[in-house]
Amino acid sequence: MNAARTGYRVFSANSTAACTELAKRITERLGAELGKSVVYQETNGETRVEIKESVRGQDIFIIQTIPRSLNNTLPLEVLICAVVLITLSSRHVVGIGPFIPISSQILVRLFDSTVLKLNFSSVSISGLTHIITMDLHQKEIQGFFSFPVDNLRASPFLLQYIQEEIPNYRNAVIVAKSPDAAKRAQSYAERLRLGLAVIHGEAQCTELDMDDGRHSPPMVRNATVHPGLELPLMMAKEKPPITVVGDVGGRIAIIVDDIIDDVESFVAAAEILKERGAYKIYVMATHGILSADAPRLIEESSIDEVVVTNTVPHEVQKLQCPKIKTVDISLILSEAIRRIHNGESMSYLFRNITVDD
Repeated sequence: MNAARTGYRVFSANSTAACTELAKRITERLGAELGKSVVYQETNGETRVEIKESVRGQDIFIIQTIPRSLNNTLPLEVLICAVVLITLSSRHVVGIGPFIPISSQILVRLFDSTVLKLNFSSVSISGLTHIITMDLHQKEIQGFFSFPVDNLRASPFLLQYIQEEIPNYRNAVIVAKSPDAAKRAQSYAERLRLGLAVIHGEAQCTELDMDDGRHSPPMVRNATVHPGLELPLMMAKEKPPITVVGDVGGRIAIIVDDIIDDVESFVAAAEILKERGAYKIYVMATHGILSADAPRLIEESSIDEVVVTNTVPHEVQKLQCPKIKTVDISLILSEAIRRIHNGESMSYLFRNITVDD
């Protein structure tokens, strides 16, 4: 499709095969061609971006599946691409990052949000006018940006996979491997009209940080403390015994979550479910990072199948572990691009979607 007629271009933010593959799937669905660009690193590590065609007056969509380093919200390559494209007089620049890694950091303490703040600041000055992402771990992060962020959901694709690819799924029970994942599991269970089970006692409890300033400045020796100022010490949390709330005996257990990275907790959950009588165990997640020895651990575990989307490239992991299956989400990303370019409502993409997905 001719760029002058469509008024938009889609670029891949790096030259890795996985990122280019997703970008090609999206452009094929749009009936467009992938923008001509070269993004590479010099021998000294500097990132170089070259745009090989005119983008004047165009709406630009930059796709980046995952950074080479996870210590970024949107990789440096995307930000450099945005600056270059704005300089070349493009009309709007939209970043498409299906997975934003640092969204998994919980903003409980002051320093936990430092990296997030730094990345949001860099995104704001890069020239990006819109971001499309998928299944943010902390959905409140949408409000941290000064421009629109569309947090799309992968749940319709995963639900469809359950219905079409899992034999006898009506005999399944949706499982949350920790109480934190219970809302997501409940959302899946209600739409599939299946039972719900929650594994309690697996989550690691954070130790109490005593160095919190309660003794600063130092107490004066022999000073009298006013009774009303003496605060009771917080009782340290203890991990309760592992229990499964819900019946999984003789059922198919489907564990749902948003991210699967270190798989030890999933493997342990599968062992517990097996002991409780589940005869087949699936793991469904949007983002399959599958770091380190994850493929080997999955292959050796009681898990029968791990289903993830292609928001994160994992072709190498699939070669190491045949249990890993992929669900394509390029359809919803291509539709989001079309609607944004045409100024159409995005609400259609969120129909039958709940906050807990």
